[in-house]
Amino acid sequence: MTPLSLVIIICVVITSLCWVLSLITREHSWVDRIWSIAPIIYLWVFAGKADLHNVRLNVMALLVTAWGLRLTFNFARKGGYSGMEDYRWEVLRNSMKEWQFALFNIFFISIYQNILIMLIALPAWNAYQHQGKKFGPWELFFSIGFIALLVGETIADQQQWNFQQDKKAMKEAGISPKVGFLQTGSFKYSRHPNYFYEQAQWWVLFFIGAVSAGSILQWTLVGPVLLTILFVGSTNFTEKLSLAKYPEYADYQKSTSAVIPFFSKKRRA
Repeated sequence: MTPLSLVIIICVVITSLCWVLSLITREHSWVDRIWSIAPIIYLWVFAGKADLHNVRLNVMALLVTAWGLRLTFNFARKGGYSGMEDYRWEVLRNSMKEWQFALFNIFFISIYQNILIMLIALPAWNAYQHQGKKFGPWELFFSIGFIALLVGETIADQQQWNFQQDKKAMKEAGISPKVGFLQTGSFKYSRHPNYFYEQAQWWVLFFIGAVSAGSILQWTLVGPVLLTILFVGSTNFTEKLSLAKYPEYADYQKSTSAVIPFFSKKRRA
């Protein structure tokens, strides 16, 4: 059995479990809980099928493992594995009829997202098919870039965590926070720096696989492209909710780049 076939089978099993568990528990964050775990499994399937003898595949698997461990930790400390559901699913569920959300659950939340998780891991298939090409300077360059982006995302998430914890402590002390959303640190240059770093890492992984194939014209490009499209939709939806909750968020939108970090504009007094 080829590693691609095995990865597809694993994806089908995970998809089925996510859907069934959502029906049993009536909450829909099961895909969120495996988002940081499934890619690690997929990458090590490819590396393992090469008997762990291919440097490129081993490096790709290690990079994704580091990414997954960081994301799992960040998701866990926010209560992601304690039965807490993403607040955005509740908003969508309340805006749809029951049968509409049932279809949304099976086709988008369960099937589409799991297929996407698999697709972003498939640059490893490019590397697996071209094992004869040695690990070179470009792979090293992109690997260092991946690590730099991982560090950037770690910093952004930690800044967000610190801000939310401080805001929570103030509310518990009966103090009303002056600002409801983070606008300093990484968030001074991007409203969603963590979104930028997350997407960029998977583009970098694609380039590592493309280098092994000798061309960026690979069908595995569909993975990072679809991920970017998903993040565009997610960003717009999240911003809509933030704007409804914090009217002053409009000023933040005008002064600060949405995703790609850039120098902020001067704000109104």
